[in-house]
Amino acid sequence: MTILKSVFLFTLAAVAEIGGAWLIWQAVREDKAWWWAGLGIVALGLYGFVAAFQPDAHFGRVLAAYGGVFIVGSLAWGMLLDGFRPDRWDLIGATVCLVGVAVIMFAPRQG
Repeated sequence: MTILKSVFLFTLAAVAEIGGAWLIWQAVREDKAWWWAGLGIVALGLYGFVAAFQPDAHFGRVLAAYGGVFIVGSLAWGMLLDGFRPDRWDLIGATVCLVGVAVIMFAPRQG
């Protein structure tokens, strides 16, 4: 159950952070309305709260592992919303990142 909760929270955090950054990007780089950036700021703030609900109590560990989730999520977001097509090196790198996330978050530890 803890692993499922952690995966869910990482996914929700990625949507909030990547989505927020994407909304700001759209306002600044793609000439969307200013309120897109406002929504992006709200989403980025929500990301901070979502990350705080991870079952692990160690900020550094959670944020380090989330870095791998962010990488994979960013590639997926680009594919879904911007027509980005990752090459094999992107996919290999993303796989390495997910393995790193699993090691950091779910390795058996003492106490």
